[in-house]
Amino acid sequence: MAGSESLPSSWHSGPDDAFHGKITPDGPFKPEKDRYHLYIGLFCPFAHRANFMLHLKQLDKYAGIETSIVKPYPKGNDKGWPGWMFNLKEDERDQYEGSTEDKLFGSTFMHQLYFKADKEYKGRYSVPVLWDKKLNTIVNNESLELLRDLQTAFNGSLPSTLADINLYPEDLRNDIDRIGAWMQRDLNSGVYKAGFAPDQETYNKNLPAVFAALNKLEKIAHQNGGPYILGSRMTELDIRAYATIVRFDTVYVVHFKCNLGTIRHTYPVLHNWLKNMYWNHKAFVDTTDFNHIKDNYFKSHYDINPKAITPLGPWPSVEKGYEKDWSKLTPGSIDMPEVLEHEKTLE
Repeated sequence: MAGSESLPSSWHSGPDDAFHGKITPDGPFKPEKDRYHLYIGLFCPFAHRANFMLHLKQLDKYAGIETSIVKPYPKGNDKGWPGWMFNLKEDERDQYEGSTEDKLFGSTFMHQLYFKADKEYKGRYSVPVLWDKKLNTIVNNESLELLRDLQTAFNGSLPSTLADINLYPEDLRNDIDRIGAWMQRDLNSGVYKAGFAPDQETYNKNLPAVFAALNKLEKIAHQNGGPYILGSRMTELDIRAYATIVRFDTVYVVHFKCNLGTIRHTYPVLHNWLKNMYWNHKAFVDTTDFNHIKDNYFKSHYDINPKAITPLGPWPSVEKGYEKDWSKLTPGSIDMPEVLEHEKTLE
């Protein structure tokens, strides 16, 4: 890759490391318009974070960040090889609506981008990926790092109404970091720990934590009175929670056997919050594609769903009828002893 020898080891320490570049005026990755390209999958809850920030801050318009979107399936073998594919211009029969070609290089597979950045790369070929067209390499492929970096990196080029949006404010950072730590472990990643469990014992061990996290988020959101998880201000917790919760009833309940309850029937507060996020915020609805989400999970996890049949429901994917007065809501929970026991640890 061009210029990689001048990049710090904190960016990418070796073939087994992810990419951790940050866009700063005084670093190698400067906030220049038309310099960066974002690779995502509309199915992926972690790529959803970066895509949401692109839309919220209108970085396509003001920073010139174009997006390439991989197809939701096929994924490859159990180790992810050969990985996510792009639509190909020369194969009109194998196009997936809403996906794109690799707009930069015309690549067939996502892994080709990783090998352009590091020919010895040994990690997974995941999305999101922010690509630097000037240095011809990956800037970053860590979703939380991109969520925070894209939020502030181009503020100097944005109108004040967009530059002033701050989802990680100083006075709420302790709460965001504390809640975000167990939410990432037990909910965002927890659904995968349960869903990909290789045996009954592992599944039984990991599932209660998922609903303990939902129980706790339900209480926190209700105590803060809405319309967001921490109250009157949207924070990155809303984005991180949304990317999982909008997929919960649609995918995780059935496909990952996270079926102790559902968002729409078990958690009135989170259900109400979800309806507001989806129907009343353009950046949320515009970045949520249920066809990509469903087809990815149900058609690319062959060991879980060998016939690759995609369920039609639930219908609707997100219900309408947002209640603005959260005092009218009664929090719900799962009272399974194992769930309640784990919930006690989430302080």
